[in-house]
Order: sequence, then structure tokens, then C-alpha cells
Amino acid sequence: MKKIAFLGLGTMGQGMAANLLKAGYPVTVWNRMAGRCAPLVAQGARQAATPAQAATDADIVMYCLSDDKAVMELVFESGLLEAVRSGQIVVDLSTVHPDLSRREAAAYAEKGAEFLDAPVFGSKNEAAQAGLWIVVGGKREVYEAVKPALEAMSETTHYMGGNAKGAAMKLVGNLLVAFQLEALGEAMVLATKAGLDPRDVLGVLHVTDFKSPIFDGVGDALVRRDFSMNFALKLMLKDAHLIARFAQDLNAPIPGLAVIRETIKGAVNQGWGEENASALIKALELNAGVTVGGEVR
Repeated sequence: MKKIAFLGLGTMGQGMAANLLKAGYPVTVWNRMAGRCAPLVAQGARQAATPAQAATDADIVMYCLSDDKAVMELVFESGLLEAVRSGQIVVDLSTVHPDLSRREAAAYAEKGAEFLDAPVFGSKNEAAQAGLWIVVGGKREVYEAVKPALEAMSETTHYMGGNAKGAAMKLVGNLLVAFQLEALGEAMVLATKAGLDPRDVLGVLHVTDFKSPIFDGVGDALVRRDFSMNFALKLMLKDAHLIARFAQDLNAPIPGLAVIRETIKGAVNQGWGEENASALIKALELNAGVTVGGEVR
């Protein structure tokens, strides 16, 4: 099987690398905080001291990092780009601006390497359970070559077109996620102020033609007051900024995002940035003077 280097073992990377190991791939791992490699080494991975060392013998180099800055540092400052050789395939699983994906593709092309932007939908649980949904940009033949490894980490994979198309699709999808979280929060706050039982409200949301897995999962957690982190609110704010910039680049109107971004900012400024993205709902509750599933403030 193809040898894989996996760089970045945060909330998502841990699960993805573990599933590659379960599928039988030889995996070499690296993380800036080296201690995060230990669980994967215990499962059979090799640990590298540097990104360049991890990439040396790999057929495929994958990385999943938190933001554009982290990707820039890894690719252009850590020695990874210099270590990549002709014939290798590099896959960026991070959520970044499409411009950065294009810059990565051009840089790797100069080394004779192929590149895919392949950001993922899903959070910690989906990463651990190989239940992600991966959207891919790049050459179709390169996508087909890497597809078995992507399938080891996902429920489905989707080829979206040339380089940066995967990154673009991820921002489109995250725009919809943001709208759903805002809509759920506003609806549940309104229902609470109207005296409706939130469990009864969720029962209706579960069966109607506007039902959503996000409404089900987040709604239940909201009533239980469980905001344990699967995808951090601070990263959702980062994505909202990316979406706004991307839309501005294309002169595409997304007026609703401006409102949602202010809700997210308010929640982060209250100190909830390390909580799950659903914690944006707490900012709406604060403004309304209620707690969903609890007492009026």
C-alpha cells in the first residue's frame, strides 16, 4: 500500500491518521507538539522529528491544520516544500482560502509533485469514526489515485473540479452550517420566550420537512447545556471571516452572514471561543435574557 505522511494531529488529524492505520496504510506522523504522536505510534505509526523527515519516504503527504497561517508555516517555512519530490502527491485537508490552495498547487508543481485541496466536512466524532465527507479539488486522475486513502477516512468523497474547487466548496458548505446554527438558536430562543417546552420543539423539528441532522444533534446538546468541543467556536469565526473575504473577492452578496458573524463575535468575546461552535447560541440567549431548557434570566 502507499506510504502516507500525516502532519498535524489536532482534533481532526488524530482520528483521520488512526483510520489510515486501521485500513493498513504505513503511516508516518508529525505534530508540532510531539507528544500528540504517542497514541498513533502505539497503533503502529512511525514518528518523524520534522515535516521534511516525515515526507521523505512517503508516496502521499497529508496535512490537516487549523488555519491559513498554520498551513503557510508548514508548507513554506518548515522545510516541507523543499523536501517534496517529483511524483509525490500532497493533500491539504485543512479549511483555507482558495487563493492559498492555488498557491500551494503552484509551489508543489514547481517540484514536480501533484496537489489536491481536500477539506473535510464533519467534526471530531466523524473523524474518529471514518464518517467525514471530503470535497476535493485538483486533477481527476490524482483524485482517483488518492481516493482509496480518502475513503479510509470518510463516508463519501466528492470531486469538485480543478485546484481550489474543494476549498471553495468547503466555504460554501460552512456558510450553510453557520446559517443553520443561527436559525436553530433564534428559533429555540423564541420558543423559550413563548413558553414552549424545548423538547417538544425538537420533536417537531425532527420530523418536519425542514429537519436537519444539525438541528437534531445540536438541539439535543443545547437543551442538555452540553457545549463540549467538537469544532471550536473560534474556528467557526475564522471560517466566517474566510467566507466573507471569499464572497467579497467574487462580489457575491451574502448579507445574512454579516449578522451571523456578529453573533459569533459576541459569543467569542464572552469567552466561549474554546467551546463547541454551537455556543454561538449562548450569545442569542444572553441578548434575550433566557436560557433554552432553563429558567428565564
